[in-house]
Amino acid sequence: MDISNVISLLSGVALFLFGMSLMGDSLKRVAGNRLESLLYKLTNTKLKGILLGTGVTAVIQSSSATSVMVVGFVNSGMMRFEQAISIILGAILGTSVTGWVICLSDISGGSGWVSLLSTSTLTGLIAIAGIIVRTVAKRATHKHIGDIMMGFAVLMFGMSAMSGAVAPLKEIPAFVALLTSFSNPLFGFLAGVLFTAVLQSASAAVGILQALAITGAVTFATAFPLIMGIGVGAALPVLMAAAGATVDARRSALVYLIIQVIGAAVIGTLFYTSNAFVHYPFMSATLTTVHIAALNTFYRFLCVVLLAPQTAPLAKLTCAIVKDEAGTEEEEEGPVFEERFLPYPPLALEQCRTAIHKMAGLTEQSVILAMETIEQYSEEKAKRVAKLEKLTDRYEDALGTYILKASKRELTTEQNQQFTRFLHCITDFERIGDHALNIVQVMGHMQEQDSAFTGAALAELKVMQNALTEILSITMRSFIGDDLTLSRRVEPLEEVIDGLQDDIKNRHVERMKAGICTMTQGISLNDLLTDLERISDHCSNVALTTIELHQNSFQTHASLYHNGQGHQQEIERMYEDYSRLYALPAPAPAAPES
Repeated sequence: MDISNVISLLSGVALFLFGMSLMGDSLKRVAGNRLESLLYKLTNTKLKGILLGTGVTAVIQSSSATSVMVVGFVNSGMMRFEQAISIILGAILGTSVTGWVICLSDISGGSGWVSLLSTSTLTGLIAIAGIIVRTVAKRATHKHIGDIMMGFAVLMFGMSAMSGAVAPLKEIPAFVALLTSFSNPLFGFLAGVLFTAVLQSASAAVGILQALAITGAVTFATAFPLIMGIGVGAALPVLMAAAGATVDARRSALVYLIIQVIGAAVIGTLFYTSNAFVHYPFMSATLTTVHIAALNTFYRFLCVVLLAPQTAPLAKLTCAIVKDEAGTEEEEEGPVFEERFLPYPPLALEQCRTAIHKMAGLTEQSVILAMETIEQYSEEKAKRVAKLEKLTDRYEDALGTYILKASKRELTTEQNQQFTRFLHCITDFERIGDHALNIVQVMGHMQEQDSAFTGAALAELKVMQNALTEILSITMRSFIGDDLTLSRRVEPLEEVIDGLQDDIKNRHVERMKAGICTMTQGISLNDLLTDLERISDHCSNVALTTIELHQNSFQTHASLYHNGQGHQQEIERMYEDYSRLYALPAPAPAAPES
């Protein structure tokens, strides 16, 4: 084997890897990002996770690529760690599909018309068709179909170049001796791990093994430990992708390695132990590309069957290795956004949706805690509200930055509207958190001055608090559920809260005139009422974005809420209902308290 053969081999490997990447990327683009969305949305059961992991990996042609994607889901909080295990199991099986595609290189033709069935002829025809489609097509989807055909052709040309380059090796005793040394299970396993770690692709490693099989020097004893090692070596890019990620994301990466190691250990031990007693006759059998594809698929299938029922123990083992970080609460760290999802708008949108829903929940929690301090001040609750306010600030900064990055991508009209809606709402949620903090600060100031509201003032504030609790609940449920009907209930209640603010202020003035309340109490009450009313204003803004989204219209605030005579009458009816429900108690007799 001279230098020209070495160059031919390396160029074949390069073409093979490029063709596989081009074909996989183009298949994803034709699918319109639906593969990634399917992985995220349709993995609520173990079987679905395995099937989807297998299917998506068969298209992407890389188990490590699918697993890296899953690590991203877990890192951003879009998927639970336990949910990721079944997808990774499916990915391990799905990557074997590439080996069957490579088997097409074994097709050979005869003379005449039969020669059209040969690999070289079919590859050439596909390449010609691909470049024609790529050149003539106007639509992006059609161009990607051309890329798929070109990717397949390049892959097959690369396979052919590798096969041709290694063909003379069968005459070299040193090469045969090297392959024979891999029949030692330990040497073969380690060689497979190292080889795949360098290539960072199990599919590519199996493809090169299939190319070597054409020399006729690859036996079952050589191929089996190599295939086991290839599975373990493919874990390297997944582990690298989880560097610096969250605890659960690191667990998702590690479980890929654990599955491969346990699969190799159990299956390898059972096989070689039984072989020591039975002496399987096929150990010295020469394998073809088809045999290697079948062996690779069967081995991976056994791994999945063996470990699919053991997802719970796998999760426990992984959690025992990667422990929770002591002294930190994941919630306090704020959102984590995956930059690798930006090229896929559906995933970027889902990631933002998950984060903003959490932000909404934290905001509602902060207001509820803040209102509890009105009746009985608690330093612990005040500190918690302050922490939540800082957390919502981090959510606003991170979401705003990520949404702006995602908005620069090619988006559909619906995706653009959703991103715009989220961008508006994060400001309202952050401002609600600010007002919650203001409330506890007002109550803390009163606590320091040993001041308190009168019983009448507390009773009136309680009515306003109840109304605010309901408007918060309606707003958050309508936002998270994208519920137009609930959203329309917000504005009438917000108008009732506006009225309550004015009435409570007027009653306080009357009590001041009667000498029941003091000016100091009045200042605190006015600040408190302002914050409560502003919270309801921001709730109205959030509800308005849902109405805008459904009506696909950016009208004025009033015209959206009062759109048509029927809606106007319905809003007036709801306003009257809320006015009766949240009516202030009758004012107490105007007599000074002793």
